[in-house]
Order: sequence, then structure tokens, then C-alpha cells
Amino acid sequence: MLRFLRGIIPPTKLERDLALQSVLSAFATGSFLTGTAVFFTQIVGLTGAQIGLGMSAAAFVTLTLSIPLGRLSDRVGAKRLWMISAFIEALLYLAWPLASGFASFVLLLAVLACVETASRSARNVYRIEVFPRDKRVAAMAYQRAARNVGYTLGAGTAGVALGIGTREAIIAVPLITAGLLVINAVMISFLPALMRKVEVSVGTDVHVTPAALKNKGFLVLAMCNGVLSSNQVLLNVVVPLWLVERTDAPQTLLAWLFGTNTVLAVLLQVRASRGADSVNGSLRAVRWSGWAFVLSCLVLSVTHETVGWVSIVLIWIGHITITGAELWQSASDWGFTSELSDPSRMGDYQGVWGLGYQVEPIIFPALYTFLALTWGAPGWAVIAVIGVAAAIVSHPAARAAERYLAHHGSPVPATNATPSAPLETT
Repeated sequence: MLRFLRGIIPPTKLERDLALQSVLSAFATGSFLTGTAVFFTQIVGLTGAQIGLGMSAAAFVTLTLSIPLGRLSDRVGAKRLWMISAFIEALLYLAWPLASGFASFVLLLAVLACVETASRSARNVYRIEVFPRDKRVAAMAYQRAARNVGYTLGAGTAGVALGIGTREAIIAVPLITAGLLVINAVMISFLPALMRKVEVSVGTDVHVTPAALKNKGFLVLAMCNGVLSSNQVLLNVVVPLWLVERTDAPQTLLAWLFGTNTVLAVLLQVRASRGADSVNGSLRAVRWSGWAFVLSCLVLSVTHETVGWVSIVLIWIGHITITGAELWQSASDWGFTSELSDPSRMGDYQGVWGLGYQVEPIIFPALYTFLALTWGAPGWAVIAVIGVAAAIVSHPAARAAERYLAHHGSPVPATNATPSAPLETT
């Protein structure tokens, strides 16, 4: 029992504080995400096509601004930007009940997406800088497990509001989100400050590290990570549509699939992240993620021909293996960004890394849906090949990024960040 608790409860106070913050922020955003379709159609007055177009427009805006938003962390400071972004997010959610029509929807959604991108980059920089090198990946794994708990709480809260069904109850969802985000910002303000030790260079031999975009290996690796992260598209878009339209499995199975994913993410994320605190360990996690990705496609592709309990079991197995791909991909993500980012341009590198995540929702929902639902088993094979290709290319890309940092990165970390309070255990 003690070993089990160690796998889900962070060992230090700072890790527990950040895990609690993760629960709260995911609780906030999860509440709104669960009810977006109802809120945007019934309150804002949009059609499904308008919602999809607006989300695509917001995605293109954040793709364009990902790098500048990431660099803000280097200029403003990670903790300060993270806290400010959380307050601004709260204000934007308060504005949702005032939105009416397509134009205000797109404007508000684009601004919110940009603020969330800046917040995510700042949060990631903070997490890398505040923990010792050997603690980073494990700490991030605890926080991701905590976020799954928060999303579950948020979905439950939104479910109550949607169950009531009145206009007032639906409008209450973004207001609840805003209130939770205010508390979240206050929690961030109480986190330990980063005590920066900046190396001051004088004379003519001043070492200035190049912008992250010039690290081509890191850029390619970010794109490969974006492809591997498309396991989320399989989980949330393709598998539900495939189940409903191409199999005889009951639709109620979807609830059990999402529940299984959440439970496994909470229980196994820390374990899946072990060993991913180096480039070699991250590449090993990439290989595991790639194999799980392929196995999922193989298993799911045959459920079009199966019936009854065979379909149910195979779909469940396929969903579990996608969850494995998700857990290992997340672990490799943290290892790569921790080990292959220039310490003097941490925010800049986070901005470049975010490009992969910005491209993923633009390309893969439509592509994977078309391949699976139109081509069937051959389409699933193509999806598997895409995942394998990303896993394979990740290896030379990571090595290229390593070589680039060895020649062009900061010779000595420009910021040696330590928390203002010790990482005491209890």
C-alpha cells in the first residue's frame, strides 16, 4: 500500500504544491471544456460549423505567435508571466457570457488561446528551472497525473450544470471557471521564487546564444513530438467516431473508455516517466510510445469486422494502448525539453517546442478521421506509419539538437534557478 501511495503522492512539499495547483487549474478549464458545445450553441448562438471555423482560426493565431509568446518568459520571468496569465484568463472567462455572434467568439477565443499559450510556456519554464535536473521529469509526471484528477472534477461539475439545463446554469460554468482561475493565480503567487544567478560577460568576447529556431534538430524534434501527441486525436475524436459509425459496440462504452484513460493516467504516469530524465531515456520512451501507437491502430482496425463482446474487448484494448502511447510520449516530452533547451533561452525553446502542439490540432483531426472512416483498415495502417515515422525521425533529430547545443548553447547555464524554499520531504 505504501509503494502504491508513493506512485501517486508527490514526495516533497514543492511537488505537492504544484500538483495541487495542477488539480485546481485543470478543474477550472475542464469545467468549461466539457460544456463548450452547449455554451457556444445555446448562449453565444453559433452553429457547429462556426465553432469549428473559429477554433481553427484561433489555432492559426497561436501557431503564428507561439515563439514570441514563449520568449516572454525570458523577458518577464516565468513565475510572473504565469501568474499574470492566470489572472487574465480569469477575466476572459468572465467575458464569455457577454459574447454574442461569430465575430466576438473568434476574437475572444483567439485572445484566450494566446494567453493560455503564454501561460503554458511560462509554467513549463518554471517547472524546469525550479527543480534539480534529476527531479524534473518525475515532478512533471506527478503534475500531469494531478491534472487528470482536475479534469475529472471539472467534467463532473459541468455535468451537473448541463444536467440542470437552464440558461442560468449553463452561464454559471464560465463564471465558475473564472473563480477557480483567480484562486489558481493566487496559488501561483505563493510558489517559491526563482533565484536567478545571471552570468555577466564583459569585453569583446561576449557569448550570445542563437535563437531556438536556428536549432534545426530541436525544431524537427518538436514537430515529431507534435505528431506523436496526436494520440489525443485518436482518443478524443477518431475512436469515438469509429465506435459509433463503424462498429457494433454500444455507445455507452465511450464513458468507460474515457474513465479508463483517466484512471490509468493518474496511476501510471509517474511509472511511465521513470528513466526519461535523459536524452537516451526520452528516446526509449519515444520508442515505447511508437510501438503502442502502432498496436492501437492494428487492434482497432479489425473491430469493423468483429461483433459483440469481441468488439468491446478489442476496442478497450486499443484504447488502453493509446493511453500507453500518451503516457510515454508525455514522459519523452519532459525529458527532451529539460535536456535539450538552452538555459539562457528557456522560454524561446518552449515557444519552438509548442509549435508541434499547435500544428497537431490543425492537421490531424481531419486527416485521421478521413483515413479511418473513409479508408478503413488501410487508413489505420497509414495512421500507424505516420506514428512510426515520427518515432524514427525523433532519434536523429534529438542527436542533432544535442550537437547543436554543444557547439552553440550557453557554455555555462545563464540562470541557475533554485527555489527560495528547500524541497523538504515529509
